[in-house]
Amino acid sequence: MQSIRWVVMGVSGCGKSTVGQALAAANGVPFVEGDQYHPPANVAKMSAGLPLDDNDRADWLLALQAQIKAARLRGEGLVISCSSLKRRYRDLLRQGDPALRFAHLDGPQELISARMQARVGHYMPPSLLESQFRDLEPLQDDEAGITLDIETPPEDLVTQIRA
Repeated sequence: MQSIRWVVMGVSGCGKSTVGQALAAANGVPFVEGDQYHPPANVAKMSAGLPLDDNDRADWLLALQAQIKAARLRGEGLVISCSSLKRRYRDLLRQGDPALRFAHLDGPQELISARMQARVGHYMPPSLLESQFRDLEPLQDDEAGITLDIETPPEDLVTQIRA
């Protein structure tokens, strides 16, 4: 378990950071908060209620890919939170580690919207949730990973991922 690299993925507000931190702790590996790698221009755009496009995400995804590749080259495990909404984004991340695994946190838009409205101090406004669901391409059969129901408690999600 310690040398596996995971991306906890899904739309904003699904619990990526919470589950990712818990998974990293359970595996005894570092956790990387993907949002911290967004350049200031991306944060400003999202804060203004504007969705990111593929060009906006390119450098951000490359920065996360570099983190994944570095962990692979060191033979270390890693957990990263990253929306990874589209297959091509996940393919780009996998270029850093062909064995990369994804845990897709999935749930109803209404529940996720309520969670987003309840959180304090995050730059991602609930108004962008619809665009994230529109862009979301669920994991495909040939992708290493698991899709999980966010209505399950986070500690149970971690248990399911580790199984």
